[in-house]
Amino acid sequence: MTRAATPLTWLYAPGDRPSVVRKALASGADVVIVDLEDSVAPDRKAYALAATAELLAEPHPVPIHVRIHTPRDIRALAPLPGIVALRVPKVTHPTDIHRIVELAQGLPLYPLLENALAVEHAYAIAAAHPSVHGIALGEADLAADLGVQEDSGLDWPRSRVVVAARAAALPPPVQSVHPDVRDLDALAAGCARGRAMGFLGRAAIHPRQLPVIARAYRPTPDEIAAAEEVVKAAEAEEGALALPDGRFVDAAVVEGARRVLALAARTA
Repeated sequence: MTRAATPLTWLYAPGDRPSVVRKALASGADVVIVDLEDSVAPDRKAYALAATAELLAEPHPVPIHVRIHTPRDIRALAPLPGIVALRVPKVTHPTDIHRIVELAQGLPLYPLLENALAVEHAYAIAAAHPSVHGIALGEADLAADLGVQEDSGLDWPRSRVVVAARAAALPPPVQSVHPDVRDLDALAAGCARGRAMGFLGRAAIHPRQLPVIARAYRPTPDEIAAAEEVVKAAEAEEGALALPDGRFVDAAVVEGARRVLALAARTA
């Protein structure tokens, strides 16, 4: 299987542990995110930055994103040939993006929305600059900010970020991590729910989570067959139409079917 052109699995690895980063690069993840923020202790930040700069001195077959901690990280890493994109934590306003753009030297930016104010500004952040290539929630910090006690309490912010991404013509957001690396059943159930809400792919914190995420987000054979039926019918006649089983199909349904087939082709 070739690496997905549409990423479904995004694996975090702490920047101060080069051996873990190397294992992440060999894990089969579609994207590796080297983390310089929450997973790195304050007294290890300088070492994490130096180790990451050494890693990014050359390109890698696996796309590498870096979740930055301070503007110093951007200045040090943006010119390096091995970096593909920056993940920007704790963005709350479009002006945060404008400040980063000046340092990022054209790198794609992926803002993380981690508090109530960020969710309120979701569309403005998503549309802040052409360098923004995607948005996502940082659910642990967001839940703490909102005082949410149950997972369902985040359903509205999740829907908000899905709508904001679509409105800004960005790809569907990637789900936030599932923190329990042992409970793969809960991970699978969460992915199914996220997919139903409009997310595409999920971040992970351990390689064992990757196959579960990939399976959950790849179109099933039945979904592919149904999409092929819709597209074939749409190509046969213009405008709204009814399928042999009585289902009514309009342009939006056809567009959705084409997205399913495109994802199937890219993950084959």
